[in-house]
Amino acid sequence: MACLNTLKLEIKTLEQIFTKNHERFQILTASVDELSCRFIGRNGKQYDIHANITETYPSTPPVWFAESEETSITNAVQILTNTRGHDNHVINQVDILLRELCRLHTVPLPPDLDNLRIPFQPHAPGTPSPHQAAFQGARQLHQQQQQQQIDEIDSDCDDIEDVVGESDQESEGEEDLPLEMDDGRNPSKKDEMEVEHLATLERLRQTQRQDYLKGSVSGSVQATDRLMKELRDIYRSDSFKSNMYSIELVNDSIYEWNIRLMSVDPDSPLHNDLVLLKEKEGKDSILLNIMFKETYPFEPPFVRVVHPIISGGYVLVGGAICMELLTKQGWSSAYTVEAVIMQIAATLVKGKARIQFGATKGQYSLARAQQSFKSLVQIHEKNGWFTPPKEDG
Repeated sequence: MACLNTLKLEIKTLEQIFTKNHERFQILTASVDELSCRFIGRNGKQYDIHANITETYPSTPPVWFAESEETSITNAVQILTNTRGHDNHVINQVDILLRELCRLHTVPLPPDLDNLRIPFQPHAPGTPSPHQAAFQGARQLHQQQQQQQIDEIDSDCDDIEDVVGESDQESEGEEDLPLEMDDGRNPSKKDEMEVEHLATLERLRQTQRQDYLKGSVSGSVQATDRLMKELRDIYRSDSFKSNMYSIELVNDSIYEWNIRLMSVDPDSPLHNDLVLLKEKEGKDSILLNIMFKETYPFEPPFVRVVHPIISGGYVLVGGAICMELLTKQGWSSAYTVEAVIMQIAATLVKGKARIQFGATKGQYSLARAQQSFKSLVQIHEKNGWFTPPKEDG
């Protein structure tokens, strides 16, 4: 597990250089799964930025997202989606990010930035490091380097097989993991997931790897890694385990999910309707469809109701949902899929949603939902949003 040990050393180096009282850049929390940092711009303004480190690291870079929607921050974060090779290492990612942030905010680079090095990867003085070369746009990737990345996926960084095949055995390289870092890849935490969910994650990784080998990758690396992280977190969440909702990937795609919402406020009429729906049709859930674009998490997913037909609850013609949260205007890259699901459940109840028993089938479709949602957004962009909306939609 060489890459994990190197990652731990990189994190330790970052924490030593960018302490919590550093004047320009601070590492707030760090583990082998997640990194939270803070950039201090002009006039002391603070920006919190986060990174998720996935199982395919460093073959793929960490997934970065910022709490701020300022262009100077989102543009800097966006650069990190195009790195390759050594520049995928978290220590080089921080170097690239901080240089770009300082440039966009016209503040001087901190002198200790020059101390960033991948452990045991020194380069000769006076020559550009690999990440600096990529940052200047002068390095081209050759076929040999591409093959090296494929080999990396096959070797020390794809540790999910250890979990599926040897769930009772600790993987190598984790015994010496410091306690403050031992929160993301601890075998006991992995075991919190059901075997079938671990198998789903492994199947997705294998599919992604095959697509990578064929050169037919769909979506984007950033969106894929963020969605994999979201799915893993959902499998571990209490709400999911308590059957408040369930998830099914459509055609095994990480970019389209079917959500069965099985629990709403028990004091609501909608809850009573769900009980009646089970008696009449044997179904006790509201089926939602969520579609993600390659620009996720910087753009919201498209969400619609598939079944049953609902009146009220801010559900539009075709099944789209009237929520500012689901528009570019109201969306934030910090929102999680589970938070969206919980908000939809609350919105349905708040909007007095009721199931239309005996309604004509075929009223809901993707095309009709997309069209009605597009019209809704145009109206609200012109007239503004009401909180809560004055009427359904």
